Amino acid sequence: MMRSLWTAASGMRAQQINVDTISNNVANVNTVGYKTQEASFKSLLYQNLQSKSTNNAGEAKPVAAEVGLGSRVSAITGMFTQGELLTKTDPFSHAIEGDGFFQIRKPDGELQYTRDGSFIISPVQGGNLLCTADGYPVLDDNGREIILPANVNSSKLAVDKNGMLGFPDATGNIKPLMNNGSEVRFGLYQFNNPAGLAKEGGNNYSVTQASGEAIAERGNANLTQSKVHQYYLEGSNVDVANEMVNLIVAQRAYEMNSKAIQASDDMMKQANNLR
Repeated sequence: MMRSLWTAASGMRAQQINVDTISNNVANVNTVGYKTQEASFKSLLYQNLQSKSTNNAGEAKPVAAEVGLGSRVSAITGMFTQGELLTKTDPFSHAIEGDGFFQIRKPDGELQYTRDGSFIISPVQGGNLLCTADGYPVLDDNGREIILPANVNSSKLAVDKNGMLGFPDATGNIKPLMNNGSEVRFGLYQFNNPAGLAKEGGNNYSVTQASGEAIAERGNANLTQSKVHQYYLEGSNVDVANEMVNLIVAQRAYEMNSKAIQASDDMMKQANNLR
């Protein structure tokens, strides 16, 4: 009887994590660039009650008698589908259409990646630094910080779909922003397995062995180039209706496991009361 108690308890623990995952998705329904997560499960070890043998007549019994010992969460996988593009009036708002990520640098020099293009500017020596809301510099395709000139109105910043930054000249034409003789473009990177990225909070991701190294889009003919849309932000890809259905299913599964524990308890009670 104890087997059923622990088996049902493992199911309750697994479904609790499932509910936690769904709750996190719903909580981030309005988070820029958030990617929904999905919990996956796998069965635990099986206890062999009877191995393959023969019956009294000597006939083979090819099927063994095994009973499972419950389930557990095997993975929580991010779904990197495209989110809806939301219109903004801020010239420092940028959305990526495609599989690319912006590259940013933390104070300790670690490179991280994000789909959150809600950037701001921070005054520095020689101009205005383009950075995230946490103050991390946004890097160009050469791994350099993007600094907007101090003698130019930063609110006039223009970005084309290829991620090139510039400012309009007197005739209204866009003059590219230059750095050491080269045009400044957003550094856009892709991963062979984005679901393997480590979630660092603040809408940022870091490289892991599972994700593979970051692959620069520019100059790589093997990658489908992403597009950058200024005055837009990528919304969360959370489907609220789907999450609510998943929540109901998880809640019912949790309830059924609790009923199994109650049934096992009742059976043990009856066995203890036998005279």
